[in-house]
Amino acid sequence: MTTVLILLPIAAGLLIWLLPLNRVSAGSLALLAALAEVGIWIQLVARYDFERGGLQFDQQRNWFGDLNVSYHVGVYGFSVWLIGLTVVAMAAAIAYAFWAGRDRTRAYMGLMLFLTGAIVGVFTAQDLLLFYAAFEAMMIPLYVLVGVWGGPGRMAATLKFVIYTMAGSLLMLAAIVVYGLSQNTFDLVDIGPSSSNWVFLGFIAAFAIKAPLFPLHGWLPDAYRESSPEVAAILSGVVSKAAAYGFLRIAVAKFPEPVQDFRAPILALAAVGLVYGSLLAFRAPDVRGVIAYSSLAQMSLITMGVFAVNDLGLDGSVLQMVNHGLVSTALFLLAGMVERRTLTGELGRLGGMARGRPALATLLMTTGVIALAVPLSSAFAGEFLILAGVLRHGWGWAVVGAVAIVLAAMYMLRLISAVLHREVGPAVSDAALDLRPAELGVVVPLVACLIALSAWPAAISQHSFRGDRPQADVEAQFR
Repeated sequence: MTTVLILLPIAAGLLIWLLPLNRVSAGSLALLAALAEVGIWIQLVARYDFERGGLQFDQQRNWFGDLNVSYHVGVYGFSVWLIGLTVVAMAAAIAYAFWAGRDRTRAYMGLMLFLTGAIVGVFTAQDLLLFYAAFEAMMIPLYVLVGVWGGPGRMAATLKFVIYTMAGSLLMLAAIVVYGLSQNTFDLVDIGPSSSNWVFLGFIAAFAIKAPLFPLHGWLPDAYRESSPEVAAILSGVVSKAAAYGFLRIAVAKFPEPVQDFRAPILALAAVGLVYGSLLAFRAPDVRGVIAYSSLAQMSLITMGVFAVNDLGLDGSVLQMVNHGLVSTALFLLAGMVERRTLTGELGRLGGMARGRPALATLLMTTGVIALAVPLSSAFAGEFLILAGVLRHGWGWAVVGAVAIVLAAMYMLRLISAVLHREVGPAVSDAALDLRPAELGVVVPLVACLIALSAWPAAISQHSFRGDRPQADVEAQFR
């Protein structure tokens, strides 16, 4: 089942590339494959034994015998939910691209499906070199999707994206080679813990760039603004979670001593990024800017939860990964729908869009209110768990997190007010219609998932790690 989740979208993408399909046929086949991925994931959730936990549905085949490298895939409780986030968000993104009518549809849809398989590969890989291959394969379609189908500044955005990510990739490759050869295996289940600070920092730098975290976020504003809405949604909602997964599965699990040594500096950088991203989001002049910088802030908060390295922080970080992934995907797609109607995303030119557009207003308000982390929302549960986790390492970390949550309420209310309320802006025409059925079909499932999580956040927070959740010895979690 795990291999099917990886290979199905890749095979469908190859089929779309090879067959002389028209736009409708290519889009329909891509959407069918994406929905099939969701169906297979639902079977995975139903069959995964959360009480037992640990690695399940694993498959292993020898790859390079001399180096003890194998094709080894499988899922843990927390990776089940990250795979679910991936397949749901990618299905929504592909549906949006189909509705938007992207040109060169066969190439576009094939790249989106290839991206789906690569991201699922990251969340299921149990071999370091396989993880690296999937991590890099994920970048290839993103470079093309941003560079070919992006906005006017797409070339500069792509160049900056490539430079940053290539630097991180080289550091991670060096860290993997040194770590694997020193242990005579690259298998994440069998490989032992390491005390090497330099290898640890190589992984940290690579994941921090991909997240991104302050101060390695220089590629973020241009990439998020110049990408098509669905690609920006995947960058923010899903790709960033691959970096957080790397923190959890490799950095924290395999380097217990360096984690103890570098916890304070990492928490400090994450705290700075949390406040910095929130302030930039509050001052951003456009819808995408608000969402982009809020992603910087949220990834910093998730990183604080991971490096709290206790049950509350880790549970909260996994829940918040899913929360933010769904919220960010929905907001970017809604931003794209607003841009198609107004030809701009500048907040100063928007306003009054709630009048005569009840569906748009309802979905944006609902998503925004959940992003505000109001009590009884899934975001509130995730953020509360993270703050409770970092509180164990000092009240200062929790205070910074609480301040940033207040700032998040301010920038999200500003976004909602600028788009839906105030006076009607110069870019808003009475001819701009409410969301159409196809658009509702894209966004409503995402919002429904958020509402379901708000009703039962324990579905993730109490089912990501097995019985004895990690305290000091996280390595035991992956045995």
